Amino acid sequence: MTSGPLDRITSYQAVMFITNFILGAGTLTLPRTTTEKINTPDSWIAVIVSGLIISLIAVIILKLCQRYPNETFYQFNQKLLGKWVGLLLSLTVICYYIVLSAYEVRTMAETTRLFLLQGTPTWAIIMPFLWIGLYLVQGGVNAIARLLEIIFPITVLLFLLVMFLGIELFEVDNLRPVLGSGVKPVFKGLTTSSLSFAGFEILLFIYMFMKEKNNITKVPLVGVGIPIIFYTITVVIVIGSISVDAVVSQTWPVLTFIRSFEITGLLFERFDSLILVIWIMQIFASYVIALFIATLGLNQIFPKSTHAFIYSLIPLIYLVSMIPKNINEVFKMAEMIGNLALYLFFIMPLFLFIISKVKERKYEKM
Repeated sequence: MTSGPLDRITSYQAVMFITNFILGAGTLTLPRTTTEKINTPDSWIAVIVSGLIISLIAVIILKLCQRYPNETFYQFNQKLLGKWVGLLLSLTVICYYIVLSAYEVRTMAETTRLFLLQGTPTWAIIMPFLWIGLYLVQGGVNAIARLLEIIFPITVLLFLLVMFLGIELFEVDNLRPVLGSGVKPVFKGLTTSSLSFAGFEILLFIYMFMKEKNNITKVPLVGVGIPIIFYTITVVIVIGSISVDAVVSQTWPVLTFIRSFEITGLLFERFDSLILVIWIMQIFASYVIALFIATLGLNQIFPKSTHAFIYSLIPLIYLVSMIPKNINEVFKMAEMIGNLALYLFFIMPLFLFIISKVKERKYEKM
């Protein structure tokens, strides 16, 4: 798990890391979680605005990482905050990614059990994915990058194809009036919509592995820009097709929309099962990335074998994933993760960047 001659990724692969990590389980519920806060059809505006804010933070993270090109967040934060404060922050981040991994596999199990494998025990769905993820993470950052390059185009092309196949249900009146209640509701939804971009911080951990490290501002901008477009299309089509009231009342509004139309004469007449199979790959990708980051952190903080950390994390992730008793508790878990992400990756990188600038000026004066 350490940086070696083969552990290098291209700028394109870095974009794949950012984009795939953002496009996790939250996409299936994004229209509902955002619209609940806003209560108007203007969720898509909140998504765009929050995406632009996230793009700015992602660029700041890149500038911070460029100050420490051969270290990850786990290493350079101790230089900025001191050994013990940095160690505590690193352990907090590791715990965050362990819980995030557990949430991803549990969400995958819930959607699979509800729509594809009714009656199958949750543990029987979770366990194979945990062990497959373990095998992949052992291959290091290159193996994960190659998987992401395969999953991303399949996921996005087929998902958007299915979304546009249901365009006949779209009613532009469901999106009107634009800003009918003013901009205040949109601002209320910024926090929720911003949390759907959680994962943009991945540069803190993979920048060390990048081949190109200069003039790559396009990496965070494109990496976040793709989800902005993806999320905006999803929210606009789903709300425009089934209305604000229906979106708020559905647990999985995207799947509700996809199940509401049929295309006769094609190989698939119903697309919900196809989309779920594709989306399981996307959730798996998010789980693998989170497991990799947690393992990388333990490996860089404690001088032990990487394999020992991976094998010890799998049962821990399984136990955490089984804590929620039902789907409502899974959503509460997601809310807790989102709130923690707000402090860890929306505020903390800016704080560290300011500290690094202050320390730089002190050294210049000396």
